[in-house]
Amino acid sequence: MTLFIDFISELITLSLILTIKVSTLIRKNLFLLKESRVILYRLQLMILKYIIFIAYYIVMEEHRHVTIYDIAERLNLATSTISRALKDHHSISEKTIKKVKKTAEEMGFVPNTLAAGLRGNKSKTIGVLIPTITQPFLSSLISGIEVEARKFYYSVIIMQSHDSYDEEVKMAKSLYSSRVSGVICSLAMATKDTSHFEQFLNSNIPLVFVDRVPKGFNAFRVVIDNYTAGYKATKHLIDQGCKRIAHMTAGAEFGNLYNERKRGYIDALADNGIPFNEELIINLKAITYDDGVKACNKLFGLKNPPDGLFAPGDILAVGALQTAKKKGIKVPQDFAIIGFNNDPISEIIEPNISTITHPAEKMGKAAANIVIENIESSKEEEVKEITFLNTEVLVRESSKRK
Repeated sequence: MTLFIDFISELITLSLILTIKVSTLIRKNLFLLKESRVILYRLQLMILKYIIFIAYYIVMEEHRHVTIYDIAERLNLATSTISRALKDHHSISEKTIKKVKKTAEEMGFVPNTLAAGLRGNKSKTIGVLIPTITQPFLSSLISGIEVEARKFYYSVIIMQSHDSYDEEVKMAKSLYSSRVSGVICSLAMATKDTSHFEQFLNSNIPLVFVDRVPKGFNAFRVVIDNYTAGYKATKHLIDQGCKRIAHMTAGAEFGNLYNERKRGYIDALADNGIPFNEELIINLKAITYDDGVKACNKLFGLKNPPDGLFAPGDILAVGALQTAKKKGIKVPQDFAIIGFNNDPISEIIEPNISTITHPAEKMGKAAANIVIENIESSKEEEVKEITFLNTEVLVRESSKRK
C-alpha cells in the first residue's frame, strides 16, 4: 500500500512540474493560446484524479476488515498457521494459539463466517422455528440455544409460526433457502403434516424437534417425560383431597406432549380409584389466557363442577384462577389449580400458582449441541431422543390445602 501511494505521489509531482512548465511556456507565448489551455486543463484534471485516488485508498485502508493475511504479516507466520490457530487446531501449539488470538483481538479481526460458510457450503447458522417468542418457556428455550451456539461461533435465526401450519411451511422454506446449517423446531399447534421438514433431511441438514414433536418422523427429539409430569400433577391434586379433577388438553397430533400429559392424568385417577369423566376434559385450539377463561366458564357451568384443575400451561391456569375469582369461587378451598412450565407469572399472581418445572434452557442447550455435533462430525449420527426426567411439582398457594 505504501509503495502504491509513493508511486502515485511521484506521478503527481511530475504532473505539477509539467503544469509549471506549460504555464511558463504560455507566458512566453510559445504555445498557441487554445492548445495551451487544453493541455493545462488536462494536467490539472490528472492531478485532481490522483489526489482523489489517494484519498480514497487511505480511507479504504483505515476502514477495511482485518484479514488473516494481515495477522500473518504482523506475526511473520503462514496464513495456514493463523487459520488453524484461530480454530484451536491440535497441530498448533498452545503458545502460538494464544499469540495469534491476542494479535487478532488487538487488530480487530472478525471471522468472516459467511465466506467460510459459502466455501464449505455451510453458513454457521442455526435456524430456530417456534410458535412464538412471547411464551416464557420458548424464550428460555431460545436462550439456551443461543448460549450453546455462541460457544462454537454459530449465529441463530429465529422465526415464528404463530401456531399456524401455513406459516410454519413458509418459514421452513425460508430457512432452507437461507442455507442454514441446522434447524431446531417446536411444532405449531395446527401442524398435522410434517412433510415440509423432509427438505432438510434430504439435504443432510441436521433437524431437531423440541417439546412439541411429531409422530413417526425420523429426526432428533428433545423432550421431557410428559406422562410422568402429568401423573405427578394429578396425583398432587388427589393428595390435596380433590375428587373431580378437570383437565385441559390440546394438539392431538403431538403424541409426546399433551396426549402424554393426558395419559398421565388418566392413569393417576385410575391408580387412586377415581373414575375418568369425559365431561371434565376440555379440548383447546390454543394455549392462551382467553382459552383458559373460556374453558373454565364451561367447567363452572356444569351441574357438578370440578374441585380441581390440571392445566397444561401456566397461562391457562392464570385464566382459570381469574375466572374463579370473578365467580366467587375460593382457590384452593373450593377449586385447586396446578399449571405447567413454572412461568414467571405463576409466582406473581395471587394466590401463587402451583406448577410443574420445565427445563427449557437445558432443552435448548441440548438441542443446539445435537445440531452442532452433527454439523461438525463427518459421521452420520444415529437418530435419538433425549428425555429430561427431572420435572418437579412446585407446590404453591393455588393448590395447597393441607
